[in-house]
Amino acid sequence: DQINDVEQEVQEWARQKKSEIDDLRKQEKFRRDFLSNISHEFKTPLFAIQGYIDAIVDDDFEDTGMARQFLDKASKNVDRLSYLIKDLDEISKLETGEIPINYTRFKINDLIKEVFESLELKAAEHHIKLVFKQKYDEPILVNADREKIRQVLVNLIDNSFKYGKEEGNTSVSLFELHGQVLVEVTDDGIGIEEKYLPRLFERFFRTDTSRSRQIGGSGLGLAIVKHIVEAHQETINVRSTDGLGSTFGFTLQKAKQGIPFPTIPVLNS
Repeated sequence: DQINDVEQEVQEWARQKKSEIDDLRKQEKFRRDFLSNISHEFKTPLFAIQGYIDAIVDDDFEDTGMARQFLDKASKNVDRLSYLIKDLDEISKLETGEIPINYTRFKINDLIKEVFESLELKAAEHHIKLVFKQKYDEPILVNADREKIRQVLVNLIDNSFKYGKEEGNTSVSLFELHGQVLVEVTDDGIGIEEKYLPRLFERFFRTDTSRSRQIGGSGLGLAIVKHIVEAHQETINVRSTDGLGSTFGFTLQKAKQGIPFPTIPVLNS
């Protein structure tokens, strides 16, 4: 019996160590992939900037029209680098809790309306119609960080523009659950293959690398969305059918009804 007990303990120890080693290997692979991706994301705009500046110097500024054109392109790549650094910094601060979640009680309907209004021009450029499935005058109250949830909605809707189709639709729907509100952003675009869904919220992960880089972005939008939602202690999910479209859904804490909103006093001049 003692021999059997020792044998079982050794086997259990071996299983634990194997599990630890497997976890370390996964972490190391994630680290390598992350470093490889971030290196590529930085090198692409840096090489472009260097190329445009070298071309201007070689031309000795004789063709001012070309120089202006190349400077504009270099400036766009500088902007791309700035967005990348800003998004990386935001993810880092969300992970470490440096960015606090400032909970307030607000009408999610009103926020969706504001986001739609801010994205109307961009939607028109992509020939996509924005649709809100509920009525704006039937308030659904949530308890969350209003500005961060604005960012979540903007990122998800902007993502639907990138992978949507011309003359298509992007719709937002609300579902009241027990103690929660489910917000869904749905498009009728190109969709996502099922094998890619588990990795969709990883930093820099792109299902279509060539198309993703053509349409721009830092490749961190969905990762930021996931971090913001999870910082609220809520969940986000995605379902998609290749060629038919995608739906991203996240939950928010439902606020209690009947509590009056704070009023801002008006000072007489």
